[in-house]
Amino acid sequence: MGTILKGVSRVRWHELRHAYGSAADVPGLLSRIAWGDARASEAALSDLGLWIGELAVFDATVATVPFLWDLAATTTVNSRAGVIELLQTILEHGNPPHPKVQREAHQAVLTRRPTADRLVGDSDPVVRAAAQDLLVAIDRHPSEPCCQI
Repeated sequence: MGTILKGVSRVRWHELRHAYGSAADVPGLLSRIAWGDARASEAALSDLGLWIGELAVFDATVATVPFLWDLAATTTVNSRAGVIELLQTILEHGNPPHPKVQREAHQAVLTRRPTADRLVGDSDPVVRAAAQDLLVAIDRHPSEPCCQI
């Protein structure tokens, strides 16, 4: 799938779940976000948000977060600010019946804080603003309630 999504084909997406079932279709959405025009990228990002973050977080969320970070940091991606906003959404949502998945999804966002620090200096003001909001969310994230199993 190219350099941006390197490793996406090694994930066993068909074994993972999102809000609406099998995550086998997640790589296609990631691809549309990475290489689609603005309209296609935004549509794919909207669908992905519903599937992996806006309702709750899932095991597919955990697998997707590293790719989202890569997309956010790649200047050729049309919807980088939206990707950053999705990362913040993931950090702010949980899955109380599945605390381990919630912890892993949140940790996947938290561990890439240095990328958010870099994005605050991005040349795109919309990306900078989204990154700043994400940093605030990271700094305010309660480590104890979310990260205990």
